[in-house]
Amino acid sequence: MKTSLNVLGLNNQSYTQIKLKKIDLHIHTKSSISDAAFEFSLASLQGYVTKSEIDCIAITNHNLFDLRQFEEIRSNLRIKVFPGIEINLESGHLLLISDIVALEEFEIQCNMVEAEIVNKNDSISVETFKIIFPDLSKYLLIPHSDKNPIISKETINKLSPHIYAGEVTSPSKFKMCIQDVTKLTPVIFSDVRIIENMSPYPTKATFVDIGDLTLMGLKFCLRDKTKVFLSKDDGNERFQATDDGLYLSTGLNVILGERSSGKSYTLNKIKSAFTDNIKYIEQFALLQNDEEKFKTLMSNRNSDVSERFLKEFKHVVDDVINIDYTANKSEIGQYLDSLIRYASDSHKHDSFSRARLFDEVQFSISELKGLSDLIEATAKLIDNTSYSQIIVKHLNIENLKKLICELIENYIDSYELNLKRNWVNELVNKIKDDLKLKTTIVPPNEIDLYNSIWENYKVKKFIKIVDEIRKEREIERKEFGSFKVVVSTKKFTGAQRMKTISKTQLTFTEAFNKYNGPGSFLKALKETGLPPTEIHKFFVDIDYITLNRDNFSVSGGERSEFNLLHEIKDAMRYEMLLIDEPESSFDNLFLKSEVNKLLKDISAHIPVILVTHNSTVGASISPDYIVYTRKSVSQSVVKYQVFSGYPSDKQLKCVDGEVVDNYGVMMACLEAGEQPYEERNKTYGLLKN
Repeated sequence: MKTSLNVLGLNNQSYTQIKLKKIDLHIHTKSSISDAAFEFSLASLQGYVTKSEIDCIAITNHNLFDLRQFEEIRSNLRIKVFPGIEINLESGHLLLISDIVALEEFEIQCNMVEAEIVNKNDSISVETFKIIFPDLSKYLLIPHSDKNPIISKETINKLSPHIYAGEVTSPSKFKMCIQDVTKLTPVIFSDVRIIENMSPYPTKATFVDIGDLTLMGLKFCLRDKTKVFLSKDDGNERFQATDDGLYLSTGLNVILGERSSGKSYTLNKIKSAFTDNIKYIEQFALLQNDEEKFKTLMSNRNSDVSERFLKEFKHVVDDVINIDYTANKSEIGQYLDSLIRYASDSHKHDSFSRARLFDEVQFSISELKGLSDLIEATAKLIDNTSYSQIIVKHLNIENLKKLICELIENYIDSYELNLKRNWVNELVNKIKDDLKLKTTIVPPNEIDLYNSIWENYKVKKFIKIVDEIRKEREIERKEFGSFKVVVSTKKFTGAQRMKTISKTQLTFTEAFNKYNGPGSFLKALKETGLPPTEIHKFFVDIDYITLNRDNFSVSGGERSEFNLLHEIKDAMRYEMLLIDEPESSFDNLFLKSEVNKLLKDISAHIPVILVTHNSTVGASISPDYIVYTRKSVSQSVVKYQVFSGYPSDKQLKCVDGEVVDNYGVMMACLEAGEQPYEERNKTYGLLKN
């Protein structure tokens, strides 16, 4: 019947006999340097554990433990309260939860942690951690495993075998970790700051199959993935979505209801309960009738394509951007003139001008930045811990250490040689200046002829590369359902297009007038005020054309359809997808043939919550769970209710115990009532026959 039960090998009867406990082992009651300041409210904590029916909590403040406050909390709550601390451990976070014994000793240990964490970004090493807490078997350790800041695998390995559960941020990550045998047992907690007048209460907690709520019992329970759940009645197939007790499927959910019955209000409550990494597609947000705006949007979405295409060209531009071709040409001309003049005055030479140092050329100075970068890159490979297993597969660390030693020796030798050459150059220049004062002969102009010729060669190659890159060509083609996005290159046709690409108020008229001369165009671009890192983007226009199934450019309506498909596909980067009435802007055929399938596919990975009035979406999509919102007015008092259930349920149930007929909800919300539905069926039947 329900997937989670089948996976666990339980039938409905045996499952309902399990008495699950609801735990939240990550609660903050005191601010620290790692938090924004807040004032603790005992009344709010009492309200939270009562309304949310929490059976067990742990007080886990950042890098500190307040025994006096803990005792006050414990004496005022009728549930199990464990002492704990959230520790900044090697740049990640770890929950350490203790038993309710030797609390004075535990406070001293936590004070030692607090003394180590002076600044917000400080952390302690595993070695220091083990000195402070020498017997880790006494505690329950829960690292951030799929929650930032994440404890690294290396750190977890150092704490083995004392870690077997990890904190995650969302129902989708919880379910993924349950199914992945390589992942720690997942737990999801509120991580809440308890303040006055909390609204809404947190919804994140974990249900565990445990008898007595003891620390040892929790440790044994969390070793076994079959004993942790997102919900009390449906295992990992449902999760708590709002603080008023609404549970939703971890798959595809449809919210139905009449106008102004609270559908969007419910959707926004879900959004506020799960603020991390939510994709929310609002009603009418994707309408797109402006072709230029759509082009700009496509350019932004596909910026990675243009960056990849222009990546190597950017290096070319960076290499020549500071070369002044005209000045180089002039300098070479002046040098040749001075050389001829020097030769023609040979009969006037005296003892000073005949001195060997009179026209001596300076030593060249080696550029060491490339060597410095290579040393830094090698050091990163040696020191890297996150990808060390991959690195050692392909590279021998001992050889890398030998390499960096040789590179450093080479750097020292080259640096020393540069110092010597600089010293000789300064000495020679001083002698030359003295000789020039004692003769009428003018020496040839000083010039780095090799560098000038090399820079001129670079500019010529740059011009050839620009001519090549400006040729029209298709560089990428992507498919989105029945749509295609074709990315191609072409020449810029005007200054206005350049201004649009720049997203600035800069003027490009003068620069565009020199567009056909790459060298002068580069110089003109520099004078516009563009950041040097952006200049490479203005040599070629990268065009994004969106085509429909017939290979024609999309219309306004098709642009909106494409936007919806793109945004839905983009939701895979998030942990939950919320959509508010997509049918308001799209036709039924598109919704059924493209949107429904995509939503079903995505709901296999993350929860999808969809508000709709449309039967094409609401019924044909075959949701995993249904929510119905209703507004009633009695004696001028407005009452909002939320009913929910599985599509196969005859009745949908509200948290207050009231029920409504599921069939009636479907007829009223999706078909405008049973009578119109029957009449349409008759009409369609007549047309068919």
